Amino acid sequence: MEKIILIKYGELTTKKDNRKEFINRLAKNLEYKLKDVQCKIIKDFSRMYIYFDSYDEDKVCDVVKNTFGIFSYNFVDKVQTNIEDIKNKVLDILSRTDFKTFKVVSKRRDKSFLISSMDFNNLVGGFVLKNLKDKKVDVHNPNIYVNIEINKEDTYIYLNDLAGLKGYPVGIEGKGLVMLSGGIDSPVASFLALKRGIKIEAIYFEAIPHTSLNAREKVISLAKKLLKYTDNIKLYVVPITSLQEEIYKKCDSNYIITILRRMMYRIASLVAKENDDLILINGESIGQVASQTLNSIVAIESVCNMPVIRPVCCMDKLEIIDLAKKIDTYDISILPYEDCCTVFVPKHPVINPKEDRCIKIEERIDYNKFIEDIMKEIFVIDINDKKDFDDLL
Repeated sequence: MEKIILIKYGELTTKKDNRKEFINRLAKNLEYKLKDVQCKIIKDFSRMYIYFDSYDEDKVCDVVKNTFGIFSYNFVDKVQTNIEDIKNKVLDILSRTDFKTFKVVSKRRDKSFLISSMDFNNLVGGFVLKNLKDKKVDVHNPNIYVNIEINKEDTYIYLNDLAGLKGYPVGIEGKGLVMLSGGIDSPVASFLALKRGIKIEAIYFEAIPHTSLNAREKVISLAKKLLKYTDNIKLYVVPITSLQEEIYKKCDSNYIITILRRMMYRIASLVAKENDDLILINGESIGQVASQTLNSIVAIESVCNMPVIRPVCCMDKLEIIDLAKKIDTYDISILPYEDCCTVFVPKHPVINPKEDRCIKIEERIDYNKFIEDIMKEIFVIDINDKKDFDDLL
């Protein structure tokens, strides 16, 4: 049996001359995610419809609710644009629905339909009241809305809207490189970047043997959780052990994390530019740790010659944790495997580092040679829906 999902665009409708590009990107993303499903996608400037077989309902619904760029969606019934057919279909739907109060909301997308929307609301509402006992109209706070969209040939009928993820279709704003640490914050930052239409790649710094393969597996698991919102994620694994040990031996102890972060930004910038990523993205939240004070951010980011965005920068930790739980990354993030920023941590890291002091300390290290060697050792894990977890290790 054929089923239909109706999709509403929300913010995409504000794009004026660019709206078509946004809608086409959304359709392309849905087509990719539904490539294994027999379906048909029809789009116009205000609505999108997915036609599919009922046995694929769970799959289609899961894709739609996890796709950015969708304001709301609903399963709809389609009838011919005929008054009796519309009334009878509404009655059929409501007779199988548990509710006490309702409101009919008609929209004449075909203005040649002779009855005004208000009059048609009253006509259909009266028909329902006549045929269903103990039901009432409530125009302010009904249990259910009966939505009727009247087109020239066909009319679509559906009940309360289901909320989509909103935002922009992934990829419409180009690519960004996420500094994915394995903690709580960076997966949330990744999710929020995806929501604004940024296709993400990820970079992970590891310092084996000081960090473990379990820590890498943890980051891969986080990337796989994010995969439900996009098509694939390239994960660049950076072996930074040699440089980190050099920093530990030759730098002032309270500046170790600051210098390490500056090196990470240098490397991430090079990787991003080699792979046409337009920006860096990280999970820094202002003031959360010593390396995330405003003075630290200024001193660290000064080595970077490309934009850096911090989607969670003004969120407190509890807000970030709450979102991490909603996107199902929290339980993975708290697994007890250290990343390279949590090893060699000084007792009293500097919270107000000075850029000139950083430059002076870095003169003790031939970091350009270290970075050159590290760039040759970077390897890529391609995380996509065609691979099992074990294939990524």
